[in-house]
Amino acid sequence: MKKYAYYLSIFTLLVTIISCEDSKKSATKGKPYIVTTTGMIADIVENIAGDSATVEAIMQPGVDPHLYKASQGDLKKIMDADYIFYNGLHLEGKMGEILEKQTHVKPVIALGDSITVSKVLKVSESTYDPHIWFDVVLWKEAAEVTLRSLMKLNPENTAYYQQNADRYLKELDELDQWVKKEISTIPKNRRVLITAHDAFSYFGKAYGIEVRGLQGISTMSEIGLRDVTDLVNYIIKNDIPAVFVESSVSDKSLKAVVEGVNNKGKKLTIGGNLFSDAMGAKGTPEGTYIGMVKHNVNTIVTALKK
Repeated sequence: MKKYAYYLSIFTLLVTIISCEDSKKSATKGKPYIVTTTGMIADIVENIAGDSATVEAIMQPGVDPHLYKASQGDLKKIMDADYIFYNGLHLEGKMGEILEKQTHVKPVIALGDSITVSKVLKVSESTYDPHIWFDVVLWKEAAEVTLRSLMKLNPENTAYYQQNADRYLKELDELDQWVKKEISTIPKNRRVLITAHDAFSYFGKAYGIEVRGLQGISTMSEIGLRDVTDLVNYIIKNDIPAVFVESSVSDKSLKAVVEGVNNKGKKLTIGGNLFSDAMGAKGTPEGTYIGMVKHNVNTIVTALKK
């Protein structure tokens, strides 16, 4: 009886594996199945790969990649994937270890690790700021890395990838110029962007706006009373009109800052909700990289020009 149960379990396992493979082939229709971590990376791959691949992001809107823990479903996607694209520079936290192990069995590309080192912001001797997508020119470099990777993996689609990339890179050039123009309309003394965590340093450097975050580059860092007090005093001293919450980060601490400033007789408002480590919902303008950037810039400009 025990032997029968054993063979039945083995048979069931084999059927499950075969059915999973069949469902994967059915879902992807023979196309490469590409898995990415963030929506921003999925957006790049989708724009360049077009309809030649099935692309899926593991992290959904509103998800904080710094704290993200892979589910069993995520692990299955990673195992099923033909190729994996992720940010790197430790954005994905502990999940990065899982992805690095996959390099032994399939192509795994870390876009951030492929960016020109001199352009990546250093936080400490061994830590780099992973939020490269906030400098559109740097994100354009990430798109070029994606293009070269896809060409190497599927050389038969080279012309198709190049055509798609030419269009997308042109759109990114236009976006970069648009951001510069919009930020320049904010009076210089009001070009201060204060957010929940320090995700916008690349944005500040690229577009000439001072950036301050209540937390460090990772939301894993702790926020103390001293951090809140120091920020309250800075806002009052510099007459900052607004601060900004983030879609993937709790607004509790930033609301404490607003309350602290208002209690001291100065008016401070929440200028709006910015997309930082995750894009908006699929099917909305903010569900694309370009739409997300435009939403953020419009929100910032509207609040700081008042």
